[in-house]
Amino acid sequence: MARAGLTPGVLAQAGAELADEVGFEQVTVTELARRFDVKVASLYSHVRSSHDLKVRIALLALEELADRAADAIAGRSGRDALAAFAEAYRGYAREHPGRYDAARLRLDPETAAASAAPRHSQLTRAILRGYHLSEPGQTHAVRLLGGVFHGYIGLEAAGGFAHTPVDPQESWDWIVDSLDALLRARADG
Repeated sequence: MARAGLTPGVLAQAGAELADEVGFEQVTVTELARRFDVKVASLYSHVRSSHDLKVRIALLALEELADRAADAIAGRSGRDALAAFAEAYRGYAREHPGRYDAARLRLDPETAAASAAPRHSQLTRAILRGYHLSEPGQTHAVRLLGGVFHGYIGLEAAGGFAHTPVDPQESWDWIVDSLDALLRARADG
């Protein structure tokens, strides 16, 4: 019999919190059962496996991050929107490192299509409309921004910038300015 109060949503939320504490890769149904002081078998009526739990955490993280990014760019355009979007991702990664990692979990195509993942691309494209890029330039720009933002965030989280006296925020601002200039230069005539 399922324990009262335990649902897939409750377990995904608790798994997300656990991911932020111990790292996304360390999240398992066994560890979550310990948190709830229940037998592992009792959780299997709500999640099929540790992978299923991780997918649910990823879906939650994608939704949270899309909501944060949408709120950040609302009413903004150009560099202002670009900077707000970038900072939404960076801030989320700092506040929720395990969830941020979860949001990058590779999902099967059907699950990905039904998730908030397409919203991330739509939000990026909304910013890029202000730069007047047509295809395939817009797709290249989506990939560029994702690569730069996720790469920088990953390096910063790993302590990759701790060896230099230059403030990482100064570099971040320089990168956003450089991306803005590049996108403006690439605008369609």
